[in-house]
Amino acid sequence: MADSRGFKPISQLWSAAVSPEPDSECLYEEIAGLSGAQEADSREEVVEEERERARSRSRERQDSVRRLTEVGARGRAGEVAEYESRVEEQYVVRGSYGESGSGAALDAAATFKLTRGRTSRYLPTTHYHHGGHAQHISGRLSRHRLTRASFSNETQEEIQEDDEATLRELLISLQKQVSVMSMNLSAKLDELQRGDRQLETTVALCEIRTQLQELTKSVESCQSEVSEVKRDMVAIKHELDTVQQVKEEIEELREYVDRLEEHSHRRKLRLLEQGLTFFLSYAILAAVLGMLQFGYNTGVINAPEVNIENFMKDVYKDRYGEDISDDSVKKLYSVAVSIFAIGGMLGGFSGGIIANRFGRKGGLLLNNVLGIVGACLMGCTKIAHAYEMLFFGRFVIGVNCGLNTSLVPMYISEIAPLNLRGGLGTVNQLAVTVGLLVSQVLGIEQILGTNDGWPVLLGLAICPAILQLLLLPVCPESPRYLLITKQWEEEARKALRRLRASNQVEEDIEEMRAEERAQQSESTISMTELICSPTLRAPLIIGVVMQLSQQLSGINAVFYYSTSLFISSGLTDESAKFASIGIGAIMVGMTLISIPLMDRTGRRTLHLYGLGGMFIFSIFITISLLIKAFFGYVQEMIDWMSYLSVVSTLGFVVFFAVGPGSIPWMITAELFSQGPRPAAMSIAVLVNWMANFTVGIGFPSMDSLENYKFLPFSAFLAIFWIFTYKRVPETKNKTFEEILSIFRHGNDRSSLRDSRLYGEEELATYSSKETVLSDATTANHTQATDKP
Repeated sequence: MADSRGFKPISQLWSAAVSPEPDSECLYEEIAGLSGAQEADSREEVVEEERERARSRSRERQDSVRRLTEVGARGRAGEVAEYESRVEEQYVVRGSYGESGSGAALDAAATFKLTRGRTSRYLPTTHYHHGGHAQHISGRLSRHRLTRASFSNETQEEIQEDDEATLRELLISLQKQVSVMSMNLSAKLDELQRGDRQLETTVALCEIRTQLQELTKSVESCQSEVSEVKRDMVAIKHELDTVQQVKEEIEELREYVDRLEEHSHRRKLRLLEQGLTFFLSYAILAAVLGMLQFGYNTGVINAPEVNIENFMKDVYKDRYGEDISDDSVKKLYSVAVSIFAIGGMLGGFSGGIIANRFGRKGGLLLNNVLGIVGACLMGCTKIAHAYEMLFFGRFVIGVNCGLNTSLVPMYISEIAPLNLRGGLGTVNQLAVTVGLLVSQVLGIEQILGTNDGWPVLLGLAICPAILQLLLLPVCPESPRYLLITKQWEEEARKALRRLRASNQVEEDIEEMRAEERAQQSESTISMTELICSPTLRAPLIIGVVMQLSQQLSGINAVFYYSTSLFISSGLTDESAKFASIGIGAIMVGMTLISIPLMDRTGRRTLHLYGLGGMFIFSIFITISLLIKAFFGYVQEMIDWMSYLSVVSTLGFVVFFAVGPGSIPWMITAELFSQGPRPAAMSIAVLVNWMANFTVGIGFPSMDSLENYKFLPFSAFLAIFWIFTYKRVPETKNKTFEEILSIFRHGNDRSSLRDSRLYGEEELATYSSKETVLSDATTANHTQATDKP
């Protein structure tokens, strides 16, 4: 209970300070409960909160002890003062007994005051001790005071000593109680410190348990990763075993390929040793009559230009009763020249279809019907008195020539031996140049270049057609067509025996079989498939550009308009015609020279020489025209310029015969195997005739360029030279399958560069060997990846 002044007893304050709170007693149970919680994400927050609560409780207990000490000190001081006042009151009340009693009371009070300072700090802190001892002391002091009055002064000293002894006992008792309380307080403090340490230990254990749980999860994830790694190692081991197996198979294949290479090399040597037989020469002669037809009809319209224009004027005047202008006559003559190229486009485009449907030989035989019809129409033009018949006849003969340009190179390349394919392919251009020369010779005024003779000149185109109809039936069909396209092996053997004049044709059959195996998926290649095929697109582009290099070089401008070109350069009409004949003769001679060079120097090298020489002489032609324009008033300059013009034109034709004249026809057929060859030839020939038509119809319109009309051709020649140097491979002494392998593995520039540098058989053999190894490796890898 609190006293009248509102102070709590010291015992209650001490009990409140040292007694554990209910929350403190439950603290360990709560922490233990938290330590068993499974929620890892909230455990750290709970532990931190409990740790903060423990710290706050510890601070509260320390504050309570400090307040207890202060309040106890203040309480004891107040109680001692109250006790002193009561004692003094008692002594004062009792002092009424006498003066001596009052003095004794005052002495006792003074004595108590002297001892107050020493005894106040040893006062008991519990309510029981405080009340009991106060009453005991008060009683004893009262008794002493009551008896002291009756005692004499002699005995007062004894009484005082007795009081002092009593006070000493009281002080000793208080000291003992204070010592016990101090020990209890120290024990409580130690217990609190142990609780704090236990709390910290529990919190640390909770953290360790959380870390252990996280570590357990990490170990489990690592175990799953280790399992995956083990599975990967098993798979890798399986792959290594597969790779080792593939390596062993590759080694076996290398040995097999080496044996094949050795056998192929011996077979190729036998192929290269094959010579030109009589029957092979006969078949080639019969076939190239179609190219003779093409050359003849290309140049036959050139010499009788004036006579044909006069005929057109007469027909127009008789039909309409008025004269036709010179410009209109020039346009009609240009139509007669260019419609030949339109027919050639149609025939060239149909060449692949005809070759696959009727065969190479069968297509040539049927084509002669068109040659006969066209020649008859042109020869009867004057009799019918209709220049439209000339146009129609030129168109029909153009279709005939277009088919010839597609079928003849194809037939010759397929029947020619490997070592003679280049030279025999040049015979195509030789026949063309011979046809040009014959047409120019027959076109002079002394023979058929007259008003009455020009229809006969045009009608003589029937001769090559009839001659081919008589000679070609004896010739065999292409052995490649019979074996690869028709699968008639026995007929192919018979054809080869006749062409080779030998029964030993197994090497040729094996070479054709190799080509067939390489091209099994391309047995029926259409033009669309040819264009879309990545492997075949590269050789197709090369073939097309080679054909353009022939026509856009400007050679047809020379053929069609050579007479007028020489006249504009200062030559007389008679001299211009003989100069045109000289062009044809030089072309024949240079084509003959290029036949042996084709298989020695190579196709690509000769083509580069030809394009380069034509570029130089086209510049000289332009210079000669410029000299005439600026120095035409000087007779000596005119004479000198005329010679320069003739020499430049002849040089232009010479280099054309060396390269662009014959190589495009031959190399286009060489770039493709049996399957895509007809479609490729059709596209290439179509492009050739389109360019032919463009030059034929456009060159007269180039008069606006005046003396610079040959500069566009110079630019084209430079472009074609760069393209040939960069992209065209060498095909000399290569089989069709070897050439195909260049493009099968040559979509990168390195393969084409190697094919340009190595013109011999080594590169092709290496490419063939790598082809077999690559195919085998791919097959083995596919089998390995399909295994579980």
